[in-house]
Amino acid sequence: MSSARPLADEEHEPVTRHLLVLPDRDAAEDAAQAVVHRFGLAEEPRVVREALAGEDDAEDAQWLVVIEDPAALLETAALDAFAAEYEGWHEAE
Repeated sequence: MSSARPLADEEHEPVTRHLLVLPDRDAAEDAAQAVVHRFGLAEEPRVVREALAGEDDAEDAQWLVVIEDPAALLETAALDAFAAEYEGWHEAE
């Protein structure tokens, strides 16, 4: 069972969200495709660019793979290891 805590949503059931924080767009897009197969996800997660606070340079951006896990079935340790394969890290919301 994941140690991630569910997010409260006023209109829906609580949702666990995992973020894979990756160094570039290519890594994020590759990871988004691979995570579907590795963890048996029903759909490909969203890929989102996030500029670092106070940074205007596009090179200073992180790329996030946003994985919705409504049943909280994904293991934190497995996602940690997966993100590390793409030179990134995992955060749970």
